[in-house]
Amino acid sequence: MPPKNIHILLADDDLGDCMLFKDALEELPIATRLTIVHNGEQVVEELNRKGMKLPDVLFLDLNMPRKNGFAALGEIKRHPELEKLPVIIISTSSELDSIKKVFRDAAHYYICKPVDFSQLKRVIYEALTLITKKNSPLPLEENFMITGETVNLPD
Repeated sequence: MPPKNIHILLADDDLGDCMLFKDALEELPIATRLTIVHNGEQVVEELNRKGMKLPDVLFLDLNMPRKNGFAALGEIKRHPELEKLPVIIISTSSELDSIKKVFRDAAHYYICKPVDFSQLKRVIYEALTLITKKNSPLPLEENFMITGETVNLPD
C-alpha cells in the first residue's frame, strides 16, 4: 500500500480528464495533494519554481498545447535536479512508437487512459504503489505499461 500524503502533479489539458483523475484519487484510500497544470510549459515552470518542493510523482499527458509531453519529459530528464522525479505518462495514445519513445526517455511507467472509472482508480493506485516503493529502479520494458490488473484496491 502506498504511503500517506503523496503530492501529485498532473499535467493534462483536458479538463474532463483532470476532474476524473481528481475524483478517482478522492475514492482511493490514500491521502494525496493534487496540483494540476494544463500544458507542458506550465509543468516545467512549476517544477523549476524557486523554493518549490518537488512533487512525489508527475502524471504527464503527451498531447498538450504549447509544449507537448514528449518535450516536457525530455526537458525534465535532462535537468540534474529533476531527472529522478518519477514521471508516469498517462495518455489516450496506445501507439507503440510513442510508448517506446517515452520508455527510452526514462519515463517510469505508461498508462493508456482507461474509459472505465473503476479501471482509472486501479491504474492510479497501481502507479502510486509502484513509484512509492523504496529504491525501485526503472522498470524493464515488459513491465512499463500499467494496466491495473496486478493490484487489488483495498476496501
